[in-house]
Amino acid sequence: MVVLISGAGSNMAALMEAAKDPDYGVEIVAVGTDREGTRGIEVAREAGVPTFVVPFRAYADRAEWDTAMSDRIAEYTPDLVVSAGFMRILGPAVVGRHQAVNIHPALLPSFPGAHAVRDALAHGVRITGTTIHFLDEGVDSGPIIDQVAVPVEDGDDESGLHERIKVVERRMLVDTVGRLAREGWTVDGRHVRFGRTDTKENR
Repeated sequence: MVVLISGAGSNMAALMEAAKDPDYGVEIVAVGTDREGTRGIEVAREAGVPTFVVPFRAYADRAEWDTAMSDRIAEYTPDLVVSAGFMRILGPAVVGRHQAVNIHPALLPSFPGAHAVRDALAHGVRITGTTIHFLDEGVDSGPIIDQVAVPVEDGDDESGLHERIKVVERRMLVDTVGRLAREGWTVDGRHVRFGRTDTKENR
């Protein structure tokens, strides 16, 4: 598994901790980022995990950067790429070549995009949550693997609500990634099922 991050890497750290157990079924072969100097990359390096940086501004456009990111990921031949707090949109060069999942702080298809928590609060919903889904070429539009609800409390602001969502999403991410690794999965249209079959869509 390759993990992609853009910041402190709290979800990555949770995955690294889980992966210490051989029964978890996951080996993190590399951690990648789009920016140098992030705390998450330092944590990965301190743990002895290979890291790589593909800075967005070093490329002429998004397509060139996307191709470079895809090539760097491919060097590690992962079975799965996990976007765990990675703040760049991964385009066709990545998602067309690598099976990837993303964690999103809302109950998709509601509130896609980079401001999901703020948008949920502005809309006045009483329940929001977190979603883990496969990536496709859209924005937070791929097949949903799992979701967990988080109530919106009176007086919530964006920061406080997001922190409560992060606690829930970390548990869900660790559980779901472990199940994908141990059990495999099948995608039938928009429906994701755990377990291996003989179909070409199985991983």
